[in-house]
Amino acid sequence: MGTAAGAGALRLPGLHGDAVEFSPYCPGRVACAAAQYYGMAGCGTLALLEQNEAGIVLLRSFDWNDGLFDVTWSENNENVLITCSGDGSLQIWDMAKTKGPLQVYKEHTLEAYSVDWSQTRGEQLVVSGSWDQTAKLWDPAVGKSLCTFKGHEGVIYSTIWSPHIPGCFASASGDQTLRIWDVKTPGVKLVIPAHQAEVLSCDWCKYDENLLVTGAVDCSLKGWDLRNIRQPVFVLLGHTYAIRRVKFSPFHATILASCSYDFTVRFWDFSKPNPLLETVEHHTEFTCGLDLSLHNRGQV
Repeated sequence: MGTAAGAGALRLPGLHGDAVEFSPYCPGRVACAAAQYYGMAGCGTLALLEQNEAGIVLLRSFDWNDGLFDVTWSENNENVLITCSGDGSLQIWDMAKTKGPLQVYKEHTLEAYSVDWSQTRGEQLVVSGSWDQTAKLWDPAVGKSLCTFKGHEGVIYSTIWSPHIPGCFASASGDQTLRIWDVKTPGVKLVIPAHQAEVLSCDWCKYDENLLVTGAVDCSLKGWDLRNIRQPVFVLLGHTYAIRRVKFSPFHATILASCSYDFTVRFWDFSKPNPLLETVEHHTEFTCGLDLSLHNRGQV
């Protein structure tokens, strides 16, 4: 992956990063959702970072009155982002404006922990997941949610759109399940009892519409084929604390990355007999956010 060689660092004093997302438009530009005191109290900040010859620089930042837990880039405007917050709200920001947010949507009754903008063509939809055990569907141009998805029996930690199937998303929850939803039908499509522990993260393979990965408090990553959910396709072991986030590579069908409360980032190739490719130990605290660049093959 070439990860450790070209590592850059930027400190945001007093803030703990919860999520990072590369811009789909500008190589080297990253949005970071952060919170004071690990999101348990205090305020939040959306930081926009860019990597150049000088290293990583802070382009601008926006403050919110509660911790920010996740961030997603607009798929139709390179300056627009959405964050979600400990007060249950979603915020729409415009990088071109000095102040913000443009809009605030507050319908979740507890922490909004996950937000994702759909990537399939022909729709501009956002999904959010909350500790109130619901996922909500939004059109950013409409001032209220379009639909609420109920069924989880625990906190929702992660909601991720399928990159292949329009209107289809996955959710991972403290109820130990991975669930698949279709926005055209109100009920859950598929319930996968993925782990015997809280599931904190999930992601779709970019090359296989039936393959997802989950990461959980049991320190394991599991791959799931939606056509046969009785057994995981793969199980990856090595983390020593809960896995906070997992992402498939945009360039390789069998490579993925994970980060954990064990302070490490790990790279895996589940097609290999020894799947662990590399362990990166740059961080000295919980590693909560992770993303892989769509532009630069080795950049994480």
